[in-house]
Amino acid sequence: MRRSPCTALVLTLAASFWVSAIPAVVAQPADIRFANPTRFMAQAGAALYADLCQGCHMPEGVGAVGAGNYPALARNPKLASAGYPLFLVINGRNAMPPFAAMLTDQQVAAVVNYVRSHFGNAFADEVTAADAKAARP
Repeated sequence: MRRSPCTALVLTLAASFWVSAIPAVVAQPADIRFANPTRFMAQAGAALYADLCQGCHMPEGVGAVGAGNYPALARNPKLASAGYPLFLVINGRNAMPPFAAMLTDQQVAAVVNYVRSHFGNAFADEVTAADAKAARP
């Protein structure tokens, strides 16, 4: 099959564009927050919340309804018992995935303390890494 010079030029340009675009995509630096696939780099509760939680629970903790029902964390009386959010972060529930394999005990404690002390919540008793360790299955 013989191609016209225009068709050959278009195919050559398309191929050269495609080949030159591949290294640019592959060469993009990885996001350092997710450098280890089983651990998140962030240690502070606010950063962990931003990385893991706000996609569903929203930046201000108000929750969402749509493809799923994501409960509000803002002014949530269920957070009064520190064991409740510890259990949920570690084990997950319904649409919320378990984060036990992805977070250290310190990270679990940090994000739980952050949620319990922000978004209109004022629960002063902080959980510790030892509490998170004890809550693991």
